[in-house]
Amino acid sequence: MAGSGLRTLLESVRYEVLPAKATEDKVLAHVPREVVVTVTASPVKGLEPTLDLATRLAAHGFRVVPHVPARLLRDEVHLKEVADRLREVGVDDVFVPAGDADPPAGAYDGALPVLRRLSELGRPFARVGIAGYPESHPLIHDDITVQAMWDKRRHATYLVSNLCFDPRVLGEWLVRIRRRDITLPVHLGVAGPVQRAKLLSMAAKIGVGESTRFLTGHASWFLRFAAPGGYSPDRLLARTEKALTAPSAGVAGLHLFTFNQIAETERWRRAVLERLES
Repeated sequence: MAGSGLRTLLESVRYEVLPAKATEDKVLAHVPREVVVTVTASPVKGLEPTLDLATRLAAHGFRVVPHVPARLLRDEVHLKEVADRLREVGVDDVFVPAGDADPPAGAYDGALPVLRRLSELGRPFARVGIAGYPESHPLIHDDITVQAMWDKRRHATYLVSNLCFDPRVLGEWLVRIRRRDITLPVHLGVAGPVQRAKLLSMAAKIGVGESTRFLTGHASWFLRFAAPGGYSPDRLLARTEKALTAPSAGVAGLHLFTFNQIAETERWRRAVLERLES
């Protein structure tokens, strides 16, 4: 991987982590303070573990981005309580997906009503992220996901793309959303150097029901990780460098899915940066 254009993306990186028992210690041990840490939310465990971990990491001086899925919010009162709680600890950035809770915890079944309500509350967060889907969403048609980004763009400040393993699809998706005049900067979702055995172990720890949904809903991920030669983020980035670093793409940085393999992800990032610098 020789392209120096990737260095800025790797320096403007976000690490997505799951709120497990050991996550805080792993982040403190391995993640530099300049790296943004995003904290997922579980449809089984609810928002509390996410808010709790976000609060603790913020107290340690990290720039933290809690996920606030619409389908985990009970009502407008709950949304305001969550917003007030996060603002009190200095969190000024949230990621608002629809979420996978089925049925929803309350009144919201999609992200747009939550985003509108946050705007009505005076936009309490300086930064608000929404989801994008380069590869087809298992439940939503591609045209609908692009339209949803258009509908939500006025209430958001950036996009986070879901995992994609196909360089061609990534490049075409970036061109497509820009043609639709979706101008929000993109943090491109990329899997870190994931070991399949550890990924399966992590999935087994997040709850029986949720684990089943995770494995079923992301079967293609495991096929990629188990393919001959395994998955390599280096190869993906090398093959997509031109598309990612084109000024018209508007890619602001990488959103690395760590699957809580946090030390391994940071070692990999540092190694790639060292190669790019040399």
